[in-house]
Amino acid sequence: MGEINIRQVVKSDVPTICSIYNHYVLNSIITFEESEVSVPEMEERISEIAHSGLPWLVAEHSGELLGYAYASKWKGRCAYRFSVESTVYLAQGAGGKGLGSLLYQALLDALAEKGLHSVIGGVALPNPASVALHEKLGMEKIAHFREVGYKFGQWIDVGYWQKILDHS
Repeated sequence: MGEINIRQVVKSDVPTICSIYNHYVLNSIITFEESEVSVPEMEERISEIAHSGLPWLVAEHSGELLGYAYASKWKGRCAYRFSVESTVYLAQGAGGKGLGSLLYQALLDALAEKGLHSVIGGVALPNPASVALHEKLGMEKIAHFREVGYKFGQWIDVGYWQKILDHS
């Protein structure tokens, strides 16, 4: 695939981020959203992550944005402040080439640098590629909720994978 540049998100990335994400909104069970997200709404989401002091990373190759990863607060209560939920999305055709691993590892490294302790990734099931990605990065399945989402006329399970970050 060549050299991949992983960097912090900038405002000009937002339309492409929307395009990547909205493909999954409209065509998959990977996200439980059912309506496309607008550019202003995505800008607000990114701003909220930034104001939380958490990373939102993008991966690009030859100037083309191919995916993004970010972390959000796990829960609002103070004692959860060292735990986050991770999210990774890749553009269509960008999967299966190691990009997801590079991007996710960069996110995990950034979170460890910030002193975060626990990273939790939710996966709508079935999704063998996402499960493999989480487990490749040392995440362990810790929960499985049956039929908690309903999209496209079907009930959807969600699994959760967790990694305790090493701060050594």
